[in-house]
Amino acid sequence: MRFRLVSFVVSVMGLLMAVLPSAVRAAERPNILWLTSEDNSPYLGCYGDKLAKTPHLDKLAEQGVRYRNAFANSPVCSAARTTLITGMNGCALGVQHHRSKVSIPEGFQLYPEVLRAAGYYCTNNSKTDYNLPDRKDVWDESSKNAHYKNRASSQPFFAVFNFTTTHESQVAPKEGKTDFRIPPEQMTLPPYHPDTPEIRRDWANYYDQMTLMDEQVGRMLEQLEKAGLAEDTIVFYCSDHGGALPGGKRHLHDSGTHVPMIVRIPEKWKQWRPAQPGEWVENPVSFVDLPTTFFSLCGVETPANYQGRPFLGEKKSVLRDHVFLYRGRMDARYDNTRAIRDKQYQYLKNYAPHRPWGQYYEYAFEQQPSMRSWYAEFLAGRCNEVQSAYWKPKAPEELYEIGSDPFEIKNLAGDSAQKERIAEMRKKLRAEMLAVRDTGFIPEGMHEKLAGEKTIYDYAQSDAYPLERIIDVADVATSRDASALPQLLKAMEDPHPVVRYWGAIGCLVLQKDAAPAKEKLLGLLKDEWNDVRIAAAEALGWLGESEQPASVLAEVIHRGSLYEVVTAQNALDAMRAAGHVPLARAQEIVRGVKFQEPANRVADYLLSLEK
Repeated sequence: MRFRLVSFVVSVMGLLMAVLPSAVRAAERPNILWLTSEDNSPYLGCYGDKLAKTPHLDKLAEQGVRYRNAFANSPVCSAARTTLITGMNGCALGVQHHRSKVSIPEGFQLYPEVLRAAGYYCTNNSKTDYNLPDRKDVWDESSKNAHYKNRASSQPFFAVFNFTTTHESQVAPKEGKTDFRIPPEQMTLPPYHPDTPEIRRDWANYYDQMTLMDEQVGRMLEQLEKAGLAEDTIVFYCSDHGGALPGGKRHLHDSGTHVPMIVRIPEKWKQWRPAQPGEWVENPVSFVDLPTTFFSLCGVETPANYQGRPFLGEKKSVLRDHVFLYRGRMDARYDNTRAIRDKQYQYLKNYAPHRPWGQYYEYAFEQQPSMRSWYAEFLAGRCNEVQSAYWKPKAPEELYEIGSDPFEIKNLAGDSAQKERIAEMRKKLRAEMLAVRDTGFIPEGMHEKLAGEKTIYDYAQSDAYPLERIIDVADVATSRDASALPQLLKAMEDPHPVVRYWGAIGCLVLQKDAAPAKEKLLGLLKDEWNDVRIAAAEALGWLGESEQPASVLAEVIHRGSLYEVVTAQNALDAMRAAGHVPLARAQEIVRGVKFQEPANRVADYLLSLEK
């Protein structure tokens, strides 16, 4: 009888454990409340910012830990959020470009899908912008009304609340505003910004927006407390990347990628705390690590394709000594940079050194008086060397010691004392790019044709993508070393179109020093790949050619695929700015054509220019 009773109890308990997640089991798994703000660097009192008024986040920092070296892998919302939702570096998937809508392989689960399969109630309130085809179905709720309170009783939750108060669109003060918390004349400006009333007002207003965002955080934390859930919930706070003032968002310096991150872990899970409440955590972490960290905290297995290292929880990994950062196209403007950031140094490799950091980003110019003011000061010759650098071609490499140079003004890349450090950071960067099979070396206009019926991720993972050889050529092409011209000439004869492309880019970077390659470049104007033709056409502008390259660009602009068109428009605008193609000719090429987004932006800009 006793045996039968025990068997019965065991059977019932097993059934309950398998089928009915009880309140006891739910309590064994933490809830996660993730509060995110937009476009802000660590402008918080708890991060030492003396201009900040952020009492609620400061209190959260006292109760939790602050990460001194937390980074968005990409400095713009959509590409950063791709990394967050997929747990993969965007440049592995081909989604390092802003608003690209690239498909990812079937079978790759987004992190809310993984958590939901494990029994979590997952809500998103409410921004998506994942740089992927719309996937609201991955959440139990995704709307402005989404809330953890709608879950089933005893069900653990994972809830995201996103505050747009600090977004770039909120930088500019309303016309006539005078009630700034800190008067604009008392603002401390970064050295790369000229001192103008517009820049001071934007900075002053932005700090007001930070205070408003902090109040929103306070209300969410109070709501959690009143619901009696604070002791069952791990709270994360971070911004989605740096910014939002000019020179921040969109750029791989700390001003664009360094984010505040605070984590509060309740007493019942104190064994997972990486430091005591109120203390700093020094090791670098980045967004690619967040999904795997959530899985580790929630007791969920991580899918094999996820690339991050969990930095908290039962499956906490070996901590990083650096993070990997990347950027590509922003709206309609192309750039290509990769970076390594450790606790002390930032190393950047600019794969488009012929393009300045400060291009005509339509949205930024429309939204921010400070951006317009900075550019006007530059054109008027009133910017000093530091302030002017933003609008000029970049160095091939950059290295900064962050402790002594937080605004990354003094480039140490040419310092002989840093020779060993540069070599080591180059090695680390190359290893990261090879490990993820970085798609950023492939022009966006080539993606569809190279991928065929598969995704660009699948192509990049295959042997058809000779990445090591391409990186070798790209490194030479962007070195501005005229002695490397024989290697570029050889690259322009390569059977692989991406290698030929980088050979032509190398000539473009060399400008007039590429004169011995002129005939080879003229031949590439007939290449079967439009991106190769575009690079050759722009390079030929520096070698005295105008109409023939312009005609090639016109053909691509009128007949090419969307991203071939955008690339050709960028080249046409650059040739116009350099005086290689007359403005009237450039306007003639784009006038009267109905372009898709974002190609319409470059066309509108060209047509807005005065002759």
